[in-house]
Amino acid sequence: MNYFILAGEASGDLHGSNLINAIKNEDPDFKIQAWGGDLMQAAGAKVTKHYKDLAFMGFVEVVKNLPTILNNFKICKKEINAFQPDVLILIDYPGFNLRMAKWAKRQGIRVFYYISPQLWAWKAGRVKTIKECVEKMYVILPFEKAFYQSYQLDVEYHGHPLVDVIANYQPAPDFYQKNKLKKSKPIIALLPGSRKQEIKRMLTNMLSIVPQFNNYQFIIGGAPSVSKSFYEAFLHNNTNIKLVENQTYELLSHAEAALVTSGTATLETALFKVPQVVCYTGNWFSFQLAKILVNKELKFISLVNLIAGKKIIAELVQSDFNHKNLEKELRICLSEKGRENILSEYELLLSILDKGGVSDKIASQMVSRLLSG
Repeated sequence: MNYFILAGEASGDLHGSNLINAIKNEDPDFKIQAWGGDLMQAAGAKVTKHYKDLAFMGFVEVVKNLPTILNNFKICKKEINAFQPDVLILIDYPGFNLRMAKWAKRQGIRVFYYISPQLWAWKAGRVKTIKECVEKMYVILPFEKAFYQSYQLDVEYHGHPLVDVIANYQPAPDFYQKNKLKKSKPIIALLPGSRKQEIKRMLTNMLSIVPQFNNYQFIIGGAPSVSKSFYEAFLHNNTNIKLVENQTYELLSHAEAALVTSGTATLETALFKVPQVVCYTGNWFSFQLAKILVNKELKFISLVNLIAGKKIIAELVQSDFNHKNLEKELRICLSEKGRENILSEYELLLSILDKGGVSDKIASQMVSRLLSG
């Protein structure tokens, strides 16, 4: 069959690639065209637009780039019509994908949604669009099933695919040598996000605490969609700060602690059993607007704390994301007691998420549903 997949972010590219590999086993003669990234391309999809050209973050950035976004809709619709897919599979990225779901429904194209938008956080009214336009929703967070059931919508939950990805990951033995790092100094990983405007906001604050931790080396995990030259402005010729490109999992495999921008990376860091401080700061206007729109019942911003239903790791947001708090929380992560407490809570998190074979189960269900009509 023919599959068209839409993923607009780095995490969507990862999950999309695992789904594509699983679809291969169910439908060996498949054809997949996609908007995604290098991982989806490597898995066998023909990627016609890269997510790095789609990643606009925050209200202000979206408004500024509105002509580009509207043109992307036109291009996408044209490509889908030319490809004639048996199904359109949407991966998160709600601002774009929910609009495409409405269009596809009108065209008579079947729509599956893999990885729910965070409607439980804000814009719960969009559930109506999913009810009307999406044939089947596959969610990856345990509390999402109950959320959708409260709207009389049955969704599939089989666990989180990152559990399988990280459990099967084998780090290379030459990480230090390949990246010219010092084995004598423990690593603090810095994961400042995957978009340029996000990285600019995060890295300056993250790096401000380097002088207070001379016994550690700070390693920036470079995003695959961002060039090395962009990061070099932040290195300041400091021998305690290094950049590794496209090696996030290698970096986490060797890290003692991490400073992580809120997002999928917080969960990845937890699954690698690395104590972390979650950080976030955004455009002032966007953040004030978000405070009005976001569900007031939500107490956390990180996936780790949201899934656990309690505070496992520190979250530093907006004005709290400052030098003093960063230093304090990182020292807790590096202390023996702090580390033990966090790692113990990570085991609880794993027990909630670990279902096993998630991508395989979802691919099997998708293909069976398509074949049964």
